[in-house]
Order: sequence, then structure tokens, then C-alpha cells
Amino acid sequence: MTQRLTQKQLTQIIAEVQGLQIRREGELDQEQVKEILQELNLPPELLDEALIQLRRRQGLEVKQRRSIWLISVVVAGLVVAIASTIYFNQQRTAVLSRVSTQRDRISLISDDGSSLKAISRQTNPEVFYRVTLKDAPIGQKLSLSCMWIDPTGQIVKENTYQTREINTNVWDTHCRYRINSAAPVGDWTVKMFLEGRMISDETFEVK
Repeated sequence: MTQRLTQKQLTQIIAEVQGLQIRREGELDQEQVKEILQELNLPPELLDEALIQLRRRQGLEVKQRRSIWLISVVVAGLVVAIASTIYFNQQRTAVLSRVSTQRDRISLISDDGSSLKAISRQTNPEVFYRVTLKDAPIGQKLSLSCMWIDPTGQIVKENTYQTREINTNVWDTHCRYRINSAAPVGDWTVKMFLEGRMISDETFEVK
């Protein structure tokens, strides 16, 4: 069966044939190249070696272009990864900067909701620092820490912990420390930090 062509296909074939003709007219066979070399007083017997070197050089150029392309892809990937990391960190920093304290108080394990101002050391009480956060990031976990500081300014205890995944903007958390009967009397301070940033502190008296 005779294949029928559309006008568009015919136009494309004509253009392709013309291109092949131009390329073929621009090519020289080995005999023509040897004649040119002789006219230039160059040894034609070196033609084969010259062709080998030319193909080798062309192959190296192809490899170099491929290597440059691969390096460009890797660099672009690294740039995207670094940019994404910076953006993520900036977003997280912005979210964490909005977290603040709505309420904080000192209590014992038996908590009636009030805030104690004085603690007796004689019963070796376990003291709780209860903090209510506001604007907590839902779906994230927060890294918190507390410092317990005695009247001399010495840090006697540091709590470091991570919250559960937060599911509400207002979030209750706490840290604790057991005060022994030999603890120094006077004003104690407890400070809470959110990833290194102090978000609350409270002072209480140990008697």
C-alpha cells in the first residue's frame, strides 16, 4: 500500500532532505582531506592518528560537558536543600518566638490550683513549677528546661525534657525538684527556658 503524506509531513521531509544535503556537501572524504594536507605541505600519513586524537578530544569534551551538567545539578540540589533548611528554621524560630507564659506557679504534688510562696524543707517536699503556655505550636514538640537556683545563686538542679506533641494552643507543663532538709533557707528561684530562651521565672521561700 502506498503511504500517503500530509502537506505538513511533506514540508518536514523536504526540510530534512535539504539539511542532509547541506551537511553532506560540507563533509570531506579522506582522499580529499589528504589532498588538502599535501597542498599545505603536511604529511598525509598522519591523518589516521590525527582522526584518533580528534575523536578522543571530542569524547573528552562530551565527558566534560556531562560532568559540568552533573555538578550543576548537585549544586542546585544543595542550594535548594540549604534554602529549604534555612526557611524551615526561620519558620520554626518565628513560631517559637510567639510562645509565652500565660500563668506560672509553685505547688507541691498535692495541687489545689494555688501558688505557694513558702516551702518547708523539713518534709523533703517535691516542689513543682507549673507553667501554662500560650500560643503553643500545635503538632510540634517543645524542648524545655528548668533551672533551680538556691539563695547563694548556685544552680542546684536542671531539668531538661521534651513535651508530648502539642494539640492545643494553651498547654500545661511542669518541672520538679525535691528539696532536702539540708537545703539552704531563703529565696529560691526557678526559671523555665524554651530552647534556650527564658520564658518564665518564679521566686519562692524555703524555710
